[in-house]
Amino acid sequence: MSTLTVTKRITLLQLLFAGVCLAFLSASPVRAAIADREVLPNGLTLLHAEKKALPIVKVVVAFRAGSITEPQDKAGLANLTADLLNEGTATRSSRQISEAIEFVGGSLQTSGGNDYVTASLSVLKKDIGLGFELLSDILLHPAFSEQEISRRKALIKSAILQQKEEPAVVASKAFMKAVFGDHPYGWPVEGTEESLDAITRQDIVGFYSAYYAPNNAVMAVVGDISRPELMALIEKYFHGWEKKGVSTRPLPALKPRSGPDVLKIQKDITQANIILGHLGITRDNPDYYAVTVMNYILGGGGFASRLVDDIRDNRGLSYDVHSFFAAQKYSGYFEAGLQTKNPTAQVAIDEVLKQMERIRTEPVTTKELDDAKSYLTGSFPLKVDSNSKIAAFLTAVELYHLGLDYIDNYKGYIQAVTKEDVLRVAKKYLDPKNYVLVIVGNIPKTDLRN
Repeated sequence: MSTLTVTKRITLLQLLFAGVCLAFLSASPVRAAIADREVLPNGLTLLHAEKKALPIVKVVVAFRAGSITEPQDKAGLANLTADLLNEGTATRSSRQISEAIEFVGGSLQTSGGNDYVTASLSVLKKDIGLGFELLSDILLHPAFSEQEISRRKALIKSAILQQKEEPAVVASKAFMKAVFGDHPYGWPVEGTEESLDAITRQDIVGFYSAYYAPNNAVMAVVGDISRPELMALIEKYFHGWEKKGVSTRPLPALKPRSGPDVLKIQKDITQANIILGHLGITRDNPDYYAVTVMNYILGGGGFASRLVDDIRDNRGLSYDVHSFFAAQKYSGYFEAGLQTKNPTAQVAIDEVLKQMERIRTEPVTTKELDDAKSYLTGSFPLKVDSNSKIAAFLTAVELYHLGLDYIDNYKGYIQAVTKEDVLRVAKKYLDPKNYVLVIVGNIPKTDLRN
């Protein structure tokens, strides 16, 4: 898929988390079915859902400090800064942090990303004080020692070297670069060997100072903790965390491509890795739900999709073929991907393009539409069936301005999609003439026309 993030984990319990940054809707608490929302005096957006089924508390703190905010010659700066948060503070070493959280069976982990970075805590209710103490320490007092910086750089560069041997990753990175160009979405979140070498401790400290502010953060807390208990913990461990000005970085404009751009990457392998796609939509696009239904029918519905039915079941060209729209904050992309034997690469590509054109020109069937809606609405509750998923869901809702009543509205959004909507968005957002095509394989053995 897209560029791989380099995450660091010090955990016994696993915390499923996802993306985020923030949106400021009001300064007063708002009561909703799934959570309470409040913007604190220091600008921190707090989302709280009390769940007493299990004596566990999940916390996700997300900052608008992803790769979207870093300069291209310092690619990987945002990820490296997040990665170093729990590698030592003013009073604790990396080992001390790890041993303290593992001793109580909890987890404390950090992760970089395109639009945001996160620090996540999972801990038993009885150890919530220790959990908040450690979480606040890594967020407010990171040391960024030269020794840890060098160590983490070496580990990341080692991972980058390994990725060069993975055809799927090579194809994905080439695809993202071709689609987004010099936009931050076009370079790897973890950076490159060259850009990592260019990053200094001063860069990291400056980046942290510029973006790690409460008014640039969301905190989602889910689990066995009451509102008074939570507010007391925040007052105790985050006291003195003050808001400050946060600058924004101008982003280069993204322009649709004219004509196909074919990238052939030679590797002596038997299966060609193929990605075909182009720019897509942002998450706040009103057509998001119609696009979701359309893509389910095209290639997002597994065995129920047209691409699987045609390319896998009927022609036997590929074991796995899929399509998806990745909708991000500032842009998105459409991708259709598959693996096939080198000699059948062109045939498979032609079939992908044929199915893209078909869904743009022919209305979907009633059964296809009903099946897509049934699956999308029926599977939606699985997104919020644990405290970890609820925490991830809340932060995503905050980032994309979806509103805390989104959980109640989603089914209606999907059910409202018509055949005409599917045809309209397919014509608007799928382009079988202007696209990026990446093939990683034994090129001389393929049947490519160009």
